[in-house]
Amino acid sequence: MSLTADVKAELATVRDPRPTARVAELTAILRFSGGLHSIAGRVAVEAELESDILARRAAREIMEIYGVRPELVHVQASGGRAGGHFAVRVIEGGETLARQTGLLDQRRRPVRGLPNRLTTGSRGDLAAIWRGAFLASGALSDPGRSAALEISCPSPEAAMALVGAGHRLGIAAKAREVRGAPRVVVRDGEAIRAALAEMGAVRTARAWEELRQRREVRAGVNRLVNFDDANLRRSAQAAVAACARVERALEILGEDVPEHLRQAGDLRLAHRDASLDELGHHADPPMTKDAVAGRIRRLLAMADKKAAAEGIPDTESAVPAGLDD
Repeated sequence: MSLTADVKAELATVRDPRPTARVAELTAILRFSGGLHSIAGRVAVEAELESDILARRAAREIMEIYGVRPELVHVQASGGRAGGHFAVRVIEGGETLARQTGLLDQRRRPVRGLPNRLTTGSRGDLAAIWRGAFLASGALSDPGRSAALEISCPSPEAAMALVGAGHRLGIAAKAREVRGAPRVVVRDGEAIRAALAEMGAVRTARAWEELRQRREVRAGVNRLVNFDDANLRRSAQAAVAACARVERALEILGEDVPEHLRQAGDLRLAHRDASLDELGHHADPPMTKDAVAGRIRRLLAMADKKAAAEGIPDTESAVPAGLDD
């Protein structure tokens, strides 16, 4: 099962017995999965849901809360949709149900957002709104850089209403327009975990957080390994370049190289992978790394000066291509 399916399966088992919470969840399901239609001149309420379980749940709530028996229809898949979906329809008494749920206002105008009495309700009612909206049109992606909890919305007003309800719950959600369709998006990992927990998907929230932490640890380890590899690669390249320049310097200077500078150059060539500090320990008598570095710098400078005077390639010319950056 996908993470989205896991969340919806867990949310489908959540039952808040308080009447206001039941109304808030059902209204959100109806609002975010379809809403109002006009059939033969009459107002009809229709919700298109992904699963038979969710459709039956919505139908049962409509019957128990409002005393209306809806029609359940399995709609076959078409176009890019796989598996089909389930429609919960109320035609006879649809206008009355639309008024009662707040999908129509008193002037028979469709409410583009969510009823104000729900978005200003208790914390339990706000959580029920989010639960209903996610059950209707939510999706959760895997933890990672592109992790997101998203809810597709029927209108920008509905998106803003859901964002407002989320902020009252402490959920850092934002309204976005993706490919011309309004959505509510939660991207921060901790905010996603909090949103799942607030909706009632406590088990999935815990599993998602554990997966997120494991991936962050793995990513951290990979970054350290890559960092170490890069450092080793740079060190190796620097050693190759340094030895190539020293060899060229000794070649340019020939018998003219001072003995103490020759010793430093020979030391560098004899221990190609050693650090300056290690080179100092190999010297006889031992030297500090600054003393070794100073002698090698003077050796290279002397050779480059002679090369310039004689018009011949300097020490830099000996560095293999790709190592002189």
